[in-house]
Amino acid sequence: MSIDLTDTSASKIAAALVQARHRSGSPAMGMVLTLIVVAEEKDSHDALRAALEAAREHPSRVVVVIPRGGRGPVRLDAEIRVGGESGPGETVVLRLHGPLAEHAESVVLPLLLPDAPVVAWWPGEPPAVPAEDPIGALARRRVTDSAAAARPLACLAQRGSGYHAGDTDLSWTRLTPWRALVAAALDQPPGEVRSGEVAAERNSPSAELFAAWLEMKLGIQVTRKTSRGPGITALRLRLDDGELAVTRPDGRLAVLSQPGQPDRPVSLHRREISELLAEELRRLDEDEVYGETVQRERTAASSSS
Repeated sequence: MSIDLTDTSASKIAAALVQARHRSGSPAMGMVLTLIVVAEEKDSHDALRAALEAAREHPSRVVVVIPRGGRGPVRLDAEIRVGGESGPGETVVLRLHGPLAEHAESVVLPLLLPDAPVVAWWPGEPPAVPAEDPIGALARRRVTDSAAAARPLACLAQRGSGYHAGDTDLSWTRLTPWRALVAAALDQPPGEVRSGEVAAERNSPSAELFAAWLEMKLGIQVTRKTSRGPGITALRLRLDDGELAVTRPDGRLAVLSQPGQPDRPVSLHRREISELLAEELRRLDEDEVYGETVQRERTAASSSS
């Protein structure tokens, strides 16, 4: 069911949601959280599609906030979708015109599911300090993506300086398979790790976080090398008796090389945004390892800020 409301109010939107839910037989108690997506108009379609894909694993009320701003009169337009492509959840797309765009939280607050956690996601340029943003203040978890910012490494540096418990970044989420592979490879002591190298495309926040995490966990110095990408293309750890290497030149299949063992292929494909978002929605507690890592000073990120 789809309902379009023009020049409306938050109370009318909430009433229309209740009406649509009763008509479609979709009870609100079946949803586990409210996902607020703050996006520009140009990014809203892809962001909504990713949110709906993630919501298939985590039934949610997805509220997409599109600040239109401008000097015109205050106006609120809304699209409500229940069932259909919204899956087991509900979708509300809000377009805020005029000065109302500066007060999105006043529109969003009445639309939050009662007694359910709130997650905020900025798929494009995030606020300087998400926890201090009016929308971010409503959320238990705040998801950003430094890789989507105009200056990715400067954005990553901001994430570190303005970090609050509950923050996370999809540049960190992209590292989950890499970190799991490294942990498994080092599970059987291969000898002391002396140094490391991470190769990735220029201005890769994930590579900076990966290097910082390796330095923090292994107590070594990790250098950054620029490659053509896509994303992270190689990790090399220098050991007492050789080199442990993971190379992924195509963004899909990696090769794991270890001293005294034959090379073996490893699936390490670059995941879609919807997969990354779904992973973040699985945990609503603080990601302490991310917090420690993003606050670790990285020369490359600092130099671009």
